[in-house]
Amino acid sequence: MNHCYRGRLAPSPTGYLHLGHARTFWVAHQRARAASGKLVFRNEDLDTQRSRPEFVQAMFEDLRWLGLDWDEGPDIGGMFAPYSQSERRSFYLEAWRRLRDGGFIYPCTCSRKDLERALSAPHEEQHGADDELPYPGTCRKNIGLATDYASPAGVSWRFKIPDGEVISFNDGYFGQQQFMAGRDFADFLLWRRDDIPAYQLAVVVDDQSMEITEVVRGADLLKSTARQLLLIRALGYSPPAYLHCPLLRDQNNVRLAKRHDALSLRQLRDQGADPAALRTRFAQEVDWNRNTPTAPARN
Repeated sequence: MNHCYRGRLAPSPTGYLHLGHARTFWVAHQRARAASGKLVFRNEDLDTQRSRPEFVQAMFEDLRWLGLDWDEGPDIGGMFAPYSQSERRSFYLEAWRRLRDGGFIYPCTCSRKDLERALSAPHEEQHGADDELPYPGTCRKNIGLATDYASPAGVSWRFKIPDGEVISFNDGYFGQQQFMAGRDFADFLLWRRDDIPAYQLAVVVDDQSMEITEVVRGADLLKSTARQLLLIRALGYSPPAYLHCPLLRDQNNVRLAKRHDALSLRQLRDQGADPAALRTRFAQEVDWNRNTPTAPARN
C-alpha cells in the first residue's frame, strides 16, 4: 500500500505548451512539493498523427525554464517506466481484456458520419477534448459479441455506462461534483478504430500503474472524471483524489488552446519573459492550497 503522495504532469506533445498548461502544471508541482511527495512526468503521446519529437523536447525545456522539476519521467527514468504512452501498449491491452471478459465493453462499427446523422438536433457548442460526439447506443446490442474478439483491432470499442446512475466525487478545487450516466454522457470510446487506446482508458491505467494518488488537471476534464471513475470501478482499481484547475482564457474569454502561439511558453521565453513573474501570477490566480494535499491509501 502506497502512503506517499504521488502527483503527475501529463502533457501531450501535439504543440507547444501554453500559459494554461503551465499554470495547471505549476499547481501540480506545488502540491507534490508541499506534500513532500513525488511528481511523475508522463508523455501522453498516443495521438501519433499529431505528436512530434520536437514538442516532446520542448515540453521538458519549457517546463524546466518555468522552474518545475520532477522525480520520474521519460528523460530521467524511474521504477514505473516506461513513461511515454506510446511504449505502454501492453498495459492497455491487459485492461482491455479484463473489461472485455467482464462484460463492460462492446465493439462499435459506427462511423463519425453515422453518429452525426443520429443526432436529433444540432448542438450549440463544439465537442471539445472532454466531450465526445454523443452516442445513441446503436451498437450496444453487440455487448454479447465482445468475447469473440481476441484483440481490439478493426473496430471501435465503447464502455457500456450504467444508465441513470449518478457518479459523485469531491473535487479538490470545485467541491462536490455529480454527473448522471446517460444524461451527461453516453457510452464512451475506449479503443479507437485505428487500434489506438482512447484517452479515457490510457490515463486510468497509467494513473493506477504509476500509483498516482492525486490527479491535478484542467476543469475541462471534470466530466471525464465521472467516466474514468466508472472505468476504475470496473477494473477494480482504487480511485485517486482529483483537483481540477479553473481554465485560463484570453482577452475574448476564449479558453486557451495550443493554437494560441503568442501565449505559448516557447514564445514567452523567446520574448524574454521572467519565469519568476509567471509563477507569482499563477499564485495570485489560483488558490492551489485551498485543500492540503494528502496521499489517500491505495490498495
